[in-house]
Amino acid sequence: MLYNYRDIEQHWQAEWEKHKLYDTPEGVIKENKYYILPQLPYPSGSGLHVGHAEGYTACDIFARFQRMRGKKVLQVIGWDAFGLPAENFAIKSNVHPRINTDTAIDNFRKQIKSLGISVDWNREVGSHNPDYYKWTQWFFLLFYKRGLAYRRKQSVNWCESCKTVLANEQVVEGKCERCGTEILQKQMEQWYLKITDYADRLHKDLDKVDWPKESVKRQRDWIGKKEGVEVSFKLSVPGQEEGKHAVAVFTTRPDTIFGVTFLTISPEVAKKWIDAGWKASEIVRQYVTTSLNKTGQQRLKGAGDKTGEFTDVYAINPVNSEKVPVWVADYVLADVGTGAVMGVPAHDERDSDFAKKFNLPVKYVIRSTENNTVLKDHPFVDDGILIDSDPYTDLPSSEAREKIVAWLSEKKLGKKTVTYKLRDWSVSRQRFWGAPIPMVYDPEGKLHAVKEEDLPVILPDDVDFKPTGQSPLTYSDIFQKGVEEKYGKGWKREVDTLDTFMCSSWYYFRYLDPHNDKAFASPESLKAWMPVDFYIGGTEHVTGHLLYSRFFTKVLFDAGIIDFDEPFLMHRHQGTILGEDNRKMSKRWGNVINPTDVVEKYGADTMRVYEMFMGPLEQDKSWNDGAVQGVRRFLTRVFVLASDEKKSCAKKTSGELERLLHKTIKQVTEDTAKLKFNTAIAKFMEFTNQWAREGFELSRTDTALFLMLLAPYAPHVAEELYQQIRKQQTAHREQDFTSIHSQPWPVFDESLVKEDIATVVIQVNGKVRGTVEVDRQTANSKEQIVEMTKVHEGVRKHLEGKEIRKEIFVPGKLINFVTG
Repeated sequence: MLYNYRDIEQHWQAEWEKHKLYDTPEGVIKENKYYILPQLPYPSGSGLHVGHAEGYTACDIFARFQRMRGKKVLQVIGWDAFGLPAENFAIKSNVHPRINTDTAIDNFRKQIKSLGISVDWNREVGSHNPDYYKWTQWFFLLFYKRGLAYRRKQSVNWCESCKTVLANEQVVEGKCERCGTEILQKQMEQWYLKITDYADRLHKDLDKVDWPKESVKRQRDWIGKKEGVEVSFKLSVPGQEEGKHAVAVFTTRPDTIFGVTFLTISPEVAKKWIDAGWKASEIVRQYVTTSLNKTGQQRLKGAGDKTGEFTDVYAINPVNSEKVPVWVADYVLADVGTGAVMGVPAHDERDSDFAKKFNLPVKYVIRSTENNTVLKDHPFVDDGILIDSDPYTDLPSSEAREKIVAWLSEKKLGKKTVTYKLRDWSVSRQRFWGAPIPMVYDPEGKLHAVKEEDLPVILPDDVDFKPTGQSPLTYSDIFQKGVEEKYGKGWKREVDTLDTFMCSSWYYFRYLDPHNDKAFASPESLKAWMPVDFYIGGTEHVTGHLLYSRFFTKVLFDAGIIDFDEPFLMHRHQGTILGEDNRKMSKRWGNVINPTDVVEKYGADTMRVYEMFMGPLEQDKSWNDGAVQGVRRFLTRVFVLASDEKKSCAKKTSGELERLLHKTIKQVTEDTAKLKFNTAIAKFMEFTNQWAREGFELSRTDTALFLMLLAPYAPHVAEELYQQIRKQQTAHREQDFTSIHSQPWPVFDESLVKEDIATVVIQVNGKVRGTVEVDRQTANSKEQIVEMTKVHEGVRKHLEGKEIRKEIFVPGKLINFVTG
């Protein structure tokens, strides 16, 4: 029988939709729900890419697995539809962004459906629709009412190409993450959310979640919690009374304070001094102006070659009254600590570099605990024993820190403090394609919040959205006329729009109750489904979307609206799929793989199984068209075997094959539960290799069990073959349709998986590339071991494209592939 994947896949996708197979079940209770969340995609004009397909397939396998294990599953997809890319494309094409966005969404939806992703399309949302962004605006008002949204003028990241402000999280190596333009610093009034009020909880509560360790570390590093001491250094300013002014310095190493030989202040601190009347030299003023035109990332990038200027100001060390010079240096950032740093070149790498550059003195005040000598060829940055630090000489660093801080506190010269690198979130944008900010100004310029009953504030259509540096809504007659009609003559609307991350920080709530026009989600749906049980997405969102979503959730918790304060219990990342040339896919390299082409050529099931078989979910993998064909051959073999009545409908399953089936059930269950999809697929391949052997036959019941195992991975072919078996077994009518995806997950027979196990070592050219555990009988069969180990994840990549010249087999112990 021919494996006609096109007809099979189209037929079963239509049947599943017809029978509403993936509609979200009613009557959910907390103990029996499973909320699976694919990351909200931006619907680009270029369509779905293979990375999208990887994430959605992984989510879908897990969703189907959980359904078959008896869970009531919620899995939905929506669209992160606002933002700069859509607006920039609209400018380029001269087509309204709504038209382009809706067209792109239609294409994405069609592509996702073609993969057989089992989502509830009744709950689909788009962030650009008024019934969605009404609630984005409601969230903004919630922040405002709770004192967490404010407007102020300060230096912001400005993209001259996109003509808008960017949040710190949207600047990568000093450039716009969207267009790559070098970022400028610009003084502007902007709206901010006080995420810093939640910095400590956001840092601490990462202990509550099951996320990859590296992601937890990255988010904690971004929050940048530091425990230390703030020390007051009095200043000696030319022409002013000594000690009249002081500067606060933050340090995590008060035990090194006797080694201070200079202070460095950030250009921002120097600017404040200048604005307050400090008569800085022209050289210092020019340096400050130049530095402030750079982003923090640009300044740090160039920090290897230290720059700075002496201010003619001296600081007085509070512990020994020594005067040390104060320098302004751009490697010191205003948003780290207090923006002023004590220079201890003997015990800090950056301070050492700065001191060498400007020939500043070095004073060692800590020695190693291992010997009494002080090594002066490089900074000693570890804890040790204090020297030349009376009255703390000979104390270990830990004890000295406590005593020095206690003395500073007693003298009111310092105090213990905690600082965070995290800054408040800039959420206003000078662009058109975003949710309008629900604020108005009276004729005197005073701010007022829009009433909730007046939401949504609709984004008008009479706008020339080409960027000018001013918000396009400024020029909308409809937008401004509407506010005067509602509030009176002279009233004006806020014309900036909200950052698209405002929309994507709460979409997982809207999926629960997408048609509710009274609330963003009902209390009942929140109680039933939240928090999210499993979330998958890319690592690029760790310091943006994932952080903001946690912030939103904690604000809702504090407002008494929900009873949990973390949105995502378990989160995993999918790796990047690279081109066949091992480079990131790009039109520039001509190595882009279009998933639609793959589905058309090989079928959706082949696409799904191949992407999961490429390697561990979280790792980067390179595309290999030859391996795609190998997966297609595997599915064809399954189709042929299950369609062969002799092989699939025997009276009784062969004894050895029955044992292997139950071992496969056990292993696939364990691997799928742990998201080890690639090794689960390898088990399928191992099983079908045995099934294909002469004399190895399955009963109809056991064939169905194997197909149930395969169903989450290759849902279309599994459904087709399962229904064939049912037809052979019973003359069921059309209305009796029972999907394989509604069947209970297979359970292995414990007695059939207990056997004498042997570990066979796999080598390629004498180097160990993996091991495989098999029963003794299989371990002694060269034919079976060769077939089985060729597809082993650690071996396959070392054999691809190479000729196997010899197979050295030691029964029960070793197989060595010798390649040419």
